[in-house]
Formats: sequence, structure tokens, C-alpha cells
Amino acid sequence: MRKWWPLAVVCAGSFLFLLDTTVVTVALPRIGADLTASVGQLQWVPDVYTLVLAVLMLAMGSLADRFGLRRLFLAGLAVFGLASLACGLSPGIGALIAARGVQAIGGAALAVTGFALLAASYEGRARGTAISVFFAVNGLGAAAGPVVGGVLTEYFGWPSVFFVNVPLALATGLFALRAVRPDEPGRPARFDVAGAGWFAVGAASLVHGLTADRWALAVSVLGFAAFVVVERRRAEPMLDLRLFRDGGFSTLIACAAASTLTFAALVYVSLWLGLSRSPVAAGFALAPLALASFLTSTLLGKVLHRFPPRTLLGAGVLLGALGCLSLVVVAIPLGLAVTGIGVGIAGPAMGAAIASAAPPGRAGMAAGILTTTRQFGQTLGVAVLGIAYQAGGLTPVYVIAALCGGVTGLLALVSRRQARVAA
Repeated sequence: MRKWWPLAVVCAGSFLFLLDTTVVTVALPRIGADLTASVGQLQWVPDVYTLVLAVLMLAMGSLADRFGLRRLFLAGLAVFGLASLACGLSPGIGALIAARGVQAIGGAALAVTGFALLAASYEGRARGTAISVFFAVNGLGAAAGPVVGGVLTEYFGWPSVFFVNVPLALATGLFALRAVRPDEPGRPARFDVAGAGWFAVGAASLVHGLTADRWALAVSVLGFAAFVVVERRRAEPMLDLRLFRDGGFSTLIACAAASTLTFAALVYVSLWLGLSRSPVAAGFALAPLALASFLTSTLLGKVLHRFPPRTLLGAGVLLGALGCLSLVVVAIPLGLAVTGIGVGIAGPAMGAAIASAAPPGRAGMAAGILTTTRQFGQTLGVAVLGIAYQAGGLTPVYVIAALCGGVTGLLALVSRRQARVAA
């Protein structure tokens, strides 16, 4: 039984940070009334969390390789728990937004180290099972957010949405001290401050440019250009750009980005449901997605090692695209169920491929690339699809997501190259 303790710890930490990406959305009206906040200010309560996650995950992967996965995981839990307490005690909207930003710093550490800990703790069939359960819990955490948030806000007030994280983070940390083996000595290389800084400038400016001021897009281009120059010149960069010379690895990352676009489209399903139903009813309406994803990921773990990653990736992304299309032409419950099956296949396949492709000593970097792609892709997807939603409603949102997923899934299926990264 102790064999699966690391999996239980990682799943608990991942569930916490993913739950908080969606749990707060249904609490926003109560927060606005109690803290006398404007709509523009309220928007930053969820947005600052996802933005900080997207910006910091790559840097957290580099830190994990240097200081140890277990240490950074425990530090992430501590930051997340304390920031959650500060969120619940916030006297004003500015303090709440700041606390949410700090909370996301802990969440980024949990996101990257959790997956890397699984890759380091398991091998072979056990690794496939662990990764499948991990992604199943991830999907469940993201989907459960609106339900949990609705119940807590309705019966205990909006601060309870944050207070509940404190004992959970403490319990997970104490369990991790016993369940996860201590880190080996870290590598002496210095942290890539310049690379992390330029990536943050590029990522934050890109999101800001798509959602608010278009001039920020120019800053984003400069930031990413400087990031590439810095990384190419460093002996031990935060992001080893040579990884992308492998066609299979690049295809893997493209599939990860396409799958996040599916999740971004589902944000607008939640929005539509929230406008027509109560918070609790809207949350339960998303149950087909959560249930299908959880069951598929869990069952896939037994056979994950038998199939090439590109086959599972292509099938998963294609099913996600078909689910988005079904939301338009069939019915929302069926579309959500098909999408959930696709997510349940693609997630574990991506995780297993990344885990096997990571060079020795680069588990944190590989996990950082995957989590950054997924989180940043979803953040950008919500922004881009928001433009389509404002222009034509739900239909263009689903069509765009379906087209992108369909093309990427087909490319993954016809590709003959697997992700093979040399040490």
C-alpha cells in the first residue's frame, strides 16, 4: 500500500491548486457585494491566479531540478495554504487580488513538482497507472470547482472557499513528509534569472494584449525574442530549446496546446450554464465531463504502456474536437461526455510521453514545459475564444476549438515520429 503513497500526496496537492482555478467563479457576486468591488476588479480575482500560474510554471520546473522536487512541493503547499488564509481574511478587493497572486505562486510549484514526482517515483506499468490516476484527479478537481464553490458560498460564505484550503494543505504537507522520499543533492547551477524574467514579460504582455491593450502585443514579441536569445546563450538554460528539434516532442507539445483549447471552450459552456441556472445546478450540469474524464483516465492506466503515444494523443485530441462539435449540433450532455473521454485519453498519454522523453536530471524542466503549455494555452485560449464569443456567441467558439483539435489530432496520428530526447 505504501507504494501508492506518493501518488496520493501528489493527487491531493494537484487537486488543491486545480480546484482553485474554478472554485472562485461562482463566489464572485458575493465577493463583489461584500468588498464593494467593480466588475473590472472582480475579473482579476480569477485572472491573476491563472496568469501567474502560466508565467511561473516554466521557472518552477527549473527550480525543481536545482533544489529538489520534494522541497519545492512542500514549499508550494506552505505558500498556497498561507495565501489561502490571507485570501479569506482580505479586508478589500486589492488585498484579495494580491493574495490570489501569491496563492498562484504556490500553485505553480505544486503543478510542476507533482507530475515530476510521479515520473521519479514509478516506472513501467506502475508509472502508467499513476499518471492516469493523476490526470483523472486533475480533471475531477477542475470540474468540481463550480460545485464545491457553489455549496461553500451558499451555506458558509465566500471566505470559506479559501479557508478550506488551509487544513487540506497542512494535512497534505504532513503526509508528504512521510510518503515522499527525500531529495538527492541538488545541482549547483545558478537559477536562470534573465530567462525567467524575459519569459514573464513576454507571457504577461501577450495575455494583456489579447484581453486589453493591443500595444502590449509588441512588448510580448520583444520579450519572447529576448527570452530565446538568452536561452540559446546559456550553458544550462531554464528551457533547453534543443528539445524542440525532436519532431515527436514538438508534436506532443502541439497536442497539449490543442487540448487546452478544448478546455478554454468549456469555459463558455460554464458561462452559459451560469446565466441560466443556479451555481450548484450549473456545476452539476458539468458532471458528464468530469465523470467521463475520470473513468477514462483511470481505466486507461492498465493499458497505457501498450500503445504508442502518438496514437493515444491523436485519438484523444480528435475526440475532444468531436465533443466540441457535438456541443453545437447535438446536445450539451453528449458533447461534454465525448469531450471528457477525449481529455481522459489525451492527458495520461501526454504525461507518459513527457515522462519518458525527459533527459536525466531534467524531470522538472519537462514537467514545466507540459504544465506551462497547458496552463498558458488555456489562458490564451480563453482570451482568443472570448473575442469569438463576443462576435458570434457560442457557435464560433466551438467550431474554432473543433477545427484546431481536429487538425492537430490528425497530424499526431499520421506522424511517424515519437518523442525521443537524448540525454
